[in-house]
Amino acid sequence: MLVIGGSSGMGLAIARLALNEGAKIIISARSREKLQQAAKSLGGSVRAIPVDTTDEESIKALFTEAGPINHLLIPGSALRLGNWREQPVADIQFSLQGKFIGPFLCARSAHFGTGSSLTFWSGIISRKPARNDALLAAVNAAVEAMTRALAKDLAPVRVTCISPGMVEGTGAYEAMPEESRRQMYEGIAARLPVGRVGTAEDIATLAIEVITNNFITGTVIDVDGGGMVA
Repeated sequence: MLVIGGSSGMGLAIARLALNEGAKIIISARSREKLQQAAKSLGGSVRAIPVDTTDEESIKALFTEAGPINHLLIPGSALRLGNWREQPVADIQFSLQGKFIGPFLCARSAHFGTGSSLTFWSGIISRKPARNDALLAAVNAAVEAMTRALAKDLAPVRVTCISPGMVEGTGAYEAMPEESRRQMYEGIAARLPVGRVGTAEDIATLAIEVITNNFITGTVIDVDGGGMVA
């Protein structure tokens, strides 16, 4: 199993859960230092291979080193978000590369074994955007459309997309002051039917179900605490 974005957050939680289930794990991310720390925390025989998903040659090198894999999961992404009216084109292109083109190239470069699966990540904003979400909504929707198309093109490899709602403990809101982040989580939790925001472990549990259930492909699975109906 190869987890891109496996050095922290959802990716690390997935790697830890899969390792506990006896899987052979490769984790990959941009920072070599964070990867080494994550591999050490996981223990076992976890391999760590750096990759920059905004660089096609880096992606090719990753899959050459990784060799054939049974399951590829891509929870990690690189984004530069801001006010869509003022955002530089370079930042828009970076976000497209980091969350859509990069995963697309990963799918094209991967060497899949038998009984394989490919799992992308989008997000609730693709279908329930708030103000100033135009770029992220479009990128997430592109990932979901790619999922459905590649489920046909890559068959019998199963291709699925996980769409999380608000999840704490990821790198998405690291730059926010802690108090502001806490207030954001509390405000969203109050609106959700489950009464809380998600955790990385919530997403990891679903990811393992997706890759082990041989009757799931070509679909987007929401794990959002009821966010789509709130």
